Amino acid sequence: MSKVEEFEELRPLLFSIAYRILGSVSEAEDAVQETWLRFDASPTRPASLKAFLSTTVTRVAIDVLRSARVRREQYVGPWFPEPLLSDPYQDPARAAELADSVSMAALLLLERLSPLERSVFVLREVFGFGFDEIAAAVGRSQAACRQLLVRGRRHMQDGRPRFEADRRERQELAARFFDALREGDVHGLQNLLAADVSMVGDGGGKAPQLAKAVLGAGNVARLLASVFPLMARIDVTFTQAEVNGQPGAIFRDRDGRVLHTLALDVLDGRIQTIRSVINPDKLGHLGPVADAFAVAREVKQARRRTN
Repeated sequence: MSKVEEFEELRPLLFSIAYRILGSVSEAEDAVQETWLRFDASPTRPASLKAFLSTTVTRVAIDVLRSARVRREQYVGPWFPEPLLSDPYQDPARAAELADSVSMAALLLLERLSPLERSVFVLREVFGFGFDEIAAAVGRSQAACRQLLVRGRRHMQDGRPRFEADRRERQELAARFFDALREGDVHGLQNLLAADVSMVGDGGGKAPQLAKAVLGAGNVARLLASVFPLMARIDVTFTQAEVNGQPGAIFRDRDGRVLHTLALDVLDGRIQTIRSVINPDKLGHLGPVADAFAVAREVKQARRRTN
């Protein structure tokens, strides 16, 4: 195999590591590209290519995360990871860990960890790397890595997300939710929501967003049932899709441009959390991005005509 072919074979793993450390599709892709440049410039062949490339992408991601954390502290409103529609890395032996670790809830929990704790946790708990490989990747002793993992686990266990185990049941619930949304059915929506459901949006100050989280089944159902029929009148559409491994949808304007995504957390037969990413900076990898402010103005006009 050529150098390029060897690298491409491991690209899905490298992206998946970087995305979980960074929570950003664009930054993960940049980290993978930087890893290729370093590999291509290396005059020697490593004994283990997987170990070398995994170490390199982890170190690059740690450096990026350290600077990104400063930006996230200054972020306008709630910060969510960039939505991921499909994880390129598949490993049947670790399917459950991979699926859980890419959810919005899990990635938000990982934000509590330091860059080193986060990297050690991802490499060990998600991808099953040995402590010798992890130590080489993060530049710490194996003993130090074990301590980092203990601290990381402690932070994660405090709010560990739980989801509906049956994938088919989750998808069926989501289908009923989106049917009720299309119809503007308040009662239908409310029956699918947990009593303490929350709906939160990430606009980053660059798109219209909720001033704060909307809480409670009644409030969330009424808001959704009042807004989406108006959006439908101006030809906003949506298609169901898995978003970060959870049931969700992609919303588009009349020209097919991406407006925002929704991701649903499902537990005990009810929707617990609805997360919307509408910040245009986080949607470009999904296709051309809509002008959310223009759509919001049209929605207001549609509401006036209705009233």
